[in-house]
Amino acid sequence: NYAAGNAFLDALAAHRRAQALPAVSLAWGLWGGTGSIAGHLGDADLRRLARSGLLPLAGDEAMDLFDAAPATGEPVLGVTRLDTAALRASGTGVPPLLRALVPATATRRAAAPAAATDDGGEGLAQRLAPLTPAERERTLTALVCARVAAVLGHNGADAIDPDHAFTELGFDSLTAVELRNQLNAATGLRLPTTTVFDHPTPAALAANLLARFVVDTPPGEPVLAELSRLRSAIEESASDADAYQRITARLRELLDAADLAHGGPRAVGTADDTGDHLETASDEELFALIDELD
Repeated sequence: NYAAGNAFLDALAAHRRAQALPAVSLAWGLWGGTGSIAGHLGDADLRRLARSGLLPLAGDEAMDLFDAAPATGEPVLGVTRLDTAALRASGTGVPPLLRALVPATATRRAAAPAAATDDGGEGLAQRLAPLTPAERERTLTALVCARVAAVLGHNGADAIDPDHAFTELGFDSLTAVELRNQLNAATGLRLPTTTVFDHPTPAALAANLLARFVVDTPPGEPVLAELSRLRSAIEESASDADAYQRITARLRELLDAADLAHGGPRAVGTADDTGDHLETASDEELFALIDELD
């Protein structure tokens, strides 16, 4: 209703000016002071707005602008205090409506540091590719929590419980849109503005991101990742003779499974197939079996 009312007043002012009648519609930004309409905003809200380039107007400054507005001859004016440096540094980019206020060369210079943290969907997909599904979900949950912390003005993602509802964390419609914009920049996706309300917790939102991502995983990559993680555990446990026997027996079983799946023969030396292979084994395989038995 508020937006519709503003749009009507803007159109009415433009219509009257077209007929040479007096009218000015002022779209006010944030006013400072506890007595203004923004007096209910807390420090975290003000920090969030400042990151987007919106700073509060002092009362006397706002009244000076009010007096100056009719002399511009414009039917509709936006009256606000903008921090163009914050606009340039914004990780989500300068809004199209405000790009004329930020020189293009400055925008290009500011794009470099943003790219270091928000490399879009391609870079994120590359990081997710070698991970297991559980690790991918943990990575995306950490990403969501980090962006939530940034939007809410917290020092780090540790302050965010991924299972707490966004409404409990302090989200409103404005912070929801800001989070959506940051996630779009970080993932390369085109998330709807209702994303936060469609997925009520950071964990639920991360699961949705995982479902949206099409990760091109090289064949066998998750298995290789698991084997790499198991290496240190194997080296630590294999010093015990009994553990060594059980571990190596299980590894041979896994190697047999890989050989069979690949269409080749099972490895020589397992407990249940040694006799079957003795007649067809090569000299090298027989010597390897003797060494193993020793």
